Amino acid sequence: MAKKALVKEGTYFDSVTLMSISKDVKALDGVREATIIMGTDSNKEILKSADLLVPEAEAAKANDLIIVIDGEEEILDKAIEDTNKMLAEKKSTSDQEQEYNPGSLDGAINAQPDSNLVIISVPGEYAAREARKALNRGLHVMLFSDNVSVEDEIALKELAVEKDLLLMGPDCGTAIVNGAPLAFANVVSRGPVGIVAASGTGAQAVSSLVDRQGVGLTQVIGTGGRDLKSKVKGIEMIKDMKALAKDENTEIIVLVSKPPAEEVSKKIMEEVKKIDKPVIVNFLGGDPSVVEGTDAIWADTLEDAALKAAAFIKGEGEVNSAGLTEEEVAEIAKEETSKMSKDQKYLRGLYTGGTLCSEAVILLTEEFGEMYSNAPLKDELALKEDLKSIKNTVIDLGEDEFTKGKPHPMIEPSLRNERMVQEAEDKKIAVVLLDVVLGYGSHMDPAGEVAKAIKEAKETVKTRGGYLSVIASVCGTEKDPQNLQAQEEKLRQVGAKVLPTNVQAVRVVSKILSDLN
Repeated sequence: MAKKALVKEGTYFDSVTLMSISKDVKALDGVREATIIMGTDSNKEILKSADLLVPEAEAAKANDLIIVIDGEEEILDKAIEDTNKMLAEKKSTSDQEQEYNPGSLDGAINAQPDSNLVIISVPGEYAAREARKALNRGLHVMLFSDNVSVEDEIALKELAVEKDLLLMGPDCGTAIVNGAPLAFANVVSRGPVGIVAASGTGAQAVSSLVDRQGVGLTQVIGTGGRDLKSKVKGIEMIKDMKALAKDENTEIIVLVSKPPAEEVSKKIMEEVKKIDKPVIVNFLGGDPSVVEGTDAIWADTLEDAALKAAAFIKGEGEVNSAGLTEEEVAEIAKEETSKMSKDQKYLRGLYTGGTLCSEAVILLTEEFGEMYSNAPLKDELALKEDLKSIKNTVIDLGEDEFTKGKPHPMIEPSLRNERMVQEAEDKKIAVVLLDVVLGYGSHMDPAGEVAKAIKEAKETVKTRGGYLSVIASVCGTEKDPQNLQAQEEKLRQVGAKVLPTNVQAVRVVSKILSDLN
């Protein structure tokens, strides 16, 4: 194997485009690895960690485009040529599709002077500056960028409070504002439920499940994952909650997050006491006693939060519970385990949604006490540096250790597919637990893509006399571009058991593991 690099000076493409083209180049015959990224210092670190930082790439500047291909020596020149063609075709298509592509915030505002919200997705070192400019221009901000310092986050959120504007983020990936899905978000109906969430797939799960009950959303406001940490003090969640309390169209408010810092939790609950609308609190894995002394309603899970919100609007008797009976869970588990060999005993959870993964880890840990993960509840259950699964393991494939220089698995499913096929080689694997997340921003056929890996993994286990159980849930709605029903059917066609929610999928997996052990 050999490496070849090309640096294209002063050439810019957005990261999603580059990741997509990198995937296509990697699929070329003879290519082992391909990375196409901008020449920033952080990207050079990614190349270094992947052993792809050749001298040409090391000399590149931040505004230069770096192409590095590792593969058979005789195909490298052709692979570089093909990469250039792909980039040229992408630029040509982009130029034809967009009459005007502004190169600055000022240019965008001049082009669309009536816009009142800016989505910012630039490298972290520039993001705070752009967000500050937007706020000072009187614009709401969704700050998709990560790698923004906590100090900048606090300053931006304090400025947003002063100007009575939204500052969603940093690292905010999901929002629905006045019915418009932003970034990773689902297509839901308008209605009386408002959500403030410090978690992206948490917001997606709750909003989708509310919609499935025939109830709509006023707003889904993301705060960024650090908002409820001690330093940030819940600035955005408190501000957004107050805004929904004043909104005449919002009848009930749902708060979604992993457990806040204790002092932040108390601060939020003090604000909840001042609100004369019902508030549902879903702090995953948190202490229900946090709502004591308030009129807030505790929700144990994302499913629970959505059903309670829908029940308040429709009436308790009008809500279709997503839950399976104990008998139904036992029947599915018996059907699955009856086909397994005596050696099969372990779970492998392969998640693309971080909050859905956290929910699974929390629920399974409560049941079994020992659940290994790259996002564990206890340090001693953290996966080692090689990220190899240990006994029962649940993995968040969207974490940085998997996505450096690569697209998020909700955008590009190949990372999970490769991992699933790899996991199937373990003779003790019994069940795979997975999520499929729909909506804007996600892959246009995530179930179709993972179905290929499910089929291959099941065949691998079958050839050695076993049976691989695959338990899945799909987060999304019928109105999403991918269509909920169509995606669920693609999973069923390859033998996966599809449950209505992540919680119900975990219940089935828990029963399978209990029966096997």
